[in-house]
Amino acid sequence: MQISEEYGDARYVIRAYEAGSVQINETRYTDSVLLTPQRLERDCLPSGAESLTDIHLQAIASLEPEIVILGTGRRFRQADAKVMAFFARMGIGLEVMDTGAACRTYNILMAEGRNVACALLLGRTEP
Repeated sequence: MQISEEYGDARYVIRAYEAGSVQINETRYTDSVLLTPQRLERDCLPSGAESLTDIHLQAIASLEPEIVILGTGRRFRQADAKVMAFFARMGIGLEVMDTGAACRTYNILMAEGRNVACALLLGRTEP
């Protein structure tokens, strides 16, 4: 699905997504990515939500977002209770959704000027 709006001074905008990949600006990614409107991190997240560890969660929290959008792939997969508890303890909102919804939500929150981080777990392709 193409996304074609402009978003102020954001450096990293999600332009399109499909099962197993996302286009951020002009680059297509097939491995998991962590992004904010001003920052993009690669090689810091696992391929699936079940593999998230405290190190991954700390990497996300180190960006100091007010809310984290977690995209779990083509289908919604509930995050483990430890993931939800971690962000609750940190006072950071967490929304878990499928990757398509995560991409749309990230762009909306970014356009509103919110301090959002988006963790897209892309390594898994489901039927």
